[in-house]
Amino acid sequence: MPLSISDKDFKRLYQFIQSNYGINLSQKQQLISSRLSSTVEARGYTDFGPFVDKLLKDRDPQDMELVLNKLTTNYTFFMRETDHFQFFQKTILPDLVRRHQRDKVLAIWSAGCSSGEEPYNISIYIKEFLGPQAKDWDTRILATDISQNVLAKAKRGTYELPNSIPTEWKRKYFTHNSGDCYTVAPILRDNVIFQTFNLMDPIRFRRKFDVIFCRNVMIYFDQSTKDALVNRFHEATVPGGYLLIGHSENLSKNAPYVTLAPSTFQKRR
Repeated sequence: MPLSISDKDFKRLYQFIQSNYGINLSQKQQLISSRLSSTVEARGYTDFGPFVDKLLKDRDPQDMELVLNKLTTNYTFFMRETDHFQFFQKTILPDLVRRHQRDKVLAIWSAGCSSGEEPYNISIYIKEFLGPQAKDWDTRILATDISQNVLAKAKRGTYELPNSIPTEWKRKYFTHNSGDCYTVAPILRDNVIFQTFNLMDPIRFRRKFDVIFCRNVMIYFDQSTKDALVNRFHEATVPGGYLLIGHSENLSKNAPYVTLAPSTFQKRR
């Protein structure tokens, strides 16, 4: 039977998580109790109080990552929300390639990339679109997540591939291990740069982005946190750049983007 967390400790914990990581767990008292009880007991505590005390006092990154991994879901897969990839291929990439004929550099960010399927998937679409010209372009994708555990899995790049991945892609972009298990080939691995990043932090990367994918991440944020993040994305995007979010997510009416398609937006040029 899980330990119960007092209202006081619950409030301290969820407010700390929300202010530092943007994740809104204010209605998730039972979830916190059930998912963290085993961790609390494994640390030798008989109730949540001393555990929350230590967590908030030490702010140990490994402990915080463990807690966040327990309380959120790093669920993703190849070809998720395929409509986005089709729009990316048919509308966004032709526009970007026209705009970047001189420098031949695309700046794309997979924000909240989890275990890496999304940035590798984006990379496949780029390489398929550019064909033999891909070797002349710098299309490296920045892929970030707050969790070092999922980033380690992403860097390993070993997955069970779904049937929705074309056989030709499996041959070109993966090495077959056994059964449905494949590992990304260097042509994909070398095209993605993985980095730890907290989306609550200021966005200060070297260049502004042509496209930001932040799909099924903001479901954990309250509206004010979402609005602030979207404004930071807007600042970090070039004029005419794109933002893609999850199909179950939405932007506020006053968000500084033009809607192009469901959950697909563009910054004014």
